[in-house]
Amino acid sequence: MAGKDKTTDAKAEKDRGKWMARFQVRLVMQPGVDRAVILQAVKEVTAHCAETGTHPRTEFGDPDAYAVQTAARLVPADRAARAKRHNGVMNAFESVFKKVRDVSGL
Repeated sequence: MAGKDKTTDAKAEKDRGKWMARFQVRLVMQPGVDRAVILQAVKEVTAHCAETGTHPRTEFGDPDAYAVQTAARLVPADRAARAKRHNGVMNAFESVFKKVRDVSGL
């Protein structure tokens, strides 16, 4: 019996790790998110789950959706808007450079 409990615990821990990894990847993709925001969000989720003994999926649902919600809550609106504008400009430049490279055969 004890072996089965260890296997179940290991599987649950691996699943928690996958949820947290997915959450962090999606969070970093949100406009305006920096290291401080990621650390705060991970600390909040980890502390809550440790305190309640629950799985993050049970408490917070889908990691992708929760990352969007967390970014909206933790990133100031002006910083997020500035990051969106910057990303749009950079994407436009990358598109132009790609077209020039394709035309010139570089």
